[in-house]
Amino acid sequence: MASAAARNRQALPREGKVKHFGLSEAGASTIRRAHAVQPVAALQSEYSLWWREPEQEILPTLEELGIGFVPFSPLGKGFLTGAINEATTLDSKDFRNVVPRFSAEARKANQALVDRLSEIARQKDATPAQIALAWLLARKP
Repeated sequence: MASAAARNRQALPREGKVKHFGLSEAGASTIRRAHAVQPVAALQSEYSLWWREPEQEILPTLEELGIGFVPFSPLGKGFLTGAINEATTLDSKDFRNVVPRFSAEARKANQALVDRLSEIARQKDATPAQIALAWLLARKP
């Protein structure tokens, strides 16, 4: 299966069926391996004030290889908007129920970040979401 995917990844651009190739949620070693076979145009990965994991290895790897970055969940899956707190009850089908960062304990522990974000937003006559997005844009990922 993997070899067929690799063959398609190389053949489709040659045939003009695919202009650019991208990855989602890949680690640094996977990015390097894929880029060696077929140039990777962009990587999509979670990145926000609340989830900065890509800064460890991913962003430096992308910069080194000249690969673009498309961050998703820049508002921390809603947490950075201030609309979710320790007391929030998520719908039983909400995917965040299985995300450790969304346990009531984790939300309580991380509330200080949202409080600080809200404070900055008030000073700037903005919303916490606008400040979180401005932070992301200023990082130029």
